[in-house]
Amino acid sequence: MTQIFAHRGYSALYPENTMLAFKEAEKAGADGLELDVQMTIDGEIVVIHDEKIDRTTNGTGLIKNLSLKELRQYNAGYKFKNLPEKTPIPTLEEVFKWMQTNQIVCNIELKNGVYRYEGMEEKVIALIEKYQLAKRIIVSSFNHYSLVHFYRLAPHIETAPLLSESIYMPWIYAKAIGAKGIHPKYYRGMEDIYAQSLANGFAVRPYTVNKEAAIKRLFAMNCTAIITDDPKAAVKIKQMAQ
Repeated sequence: MTQIFAHRGYSALYPENTMLAFKEAEKAGADGLELDVQMTIDGEIVVIHDEKIDRTTNGTGLIKNLSLKELRQYNAGYKFKNLPEKTPIPTLEEVFKWMQTNQIVCNIELKNGVYRYEGMEEKVIALIEKYQLAKRIIVSSFNHYSLVHFYRLAPHIETAPLLSESIYMPWIYAKAIGAKGIHPKYYRGMEDIYAQSLANGFAVRPYTVNKEAAIKRLFAMNCTAIITDDPKAAVKIKQMAQ
């Protein structure tokens, strides 16, 4: 049965990568979350997509140059005028504490392709172990060197390379770097590659899948998961298909 992962939480309706978006995704029936992590100047793992805070908050600056205390001053929900209160940038630890109250799965994307964030892998592993979440975590990244480093440090935690372009026999590549799945950018017509990857025992979780026809195609082929901005809509399509 194909799982539904909420892309940056329920980002179609709520501020992306915030606890509000994650909680609303769970309420909508999502099986999992997809979130992004960066690292502050004081070594805190925070949940935000961009290297800068400019797009998603009312502040400016690079995360690597700001402390957690400084980040907390800004509102990650400032574009959502209907929200009654400030929505802070969460830490990964806050997400993990909340995950103790449910069974949701979490795909963590390491955003260390632009800035290396020395020690990020070790810090993420330490948090996963602290909250005993190894079986509910998938770690992905466009930085495949980082993924290999992560796998060598913690081979018991699932990894999956993010792929923005199609590559030849991606399941062979995934196996070569110790990954148990692939997270490809969704393109129509790639279903055959997905099917071959699944047949070879690898998880396939395409991103970002929002169109009903595409969601139906991936459900029909029993794709491992889809990563979508609108988990509620995907849940509805899934229920109608059953």
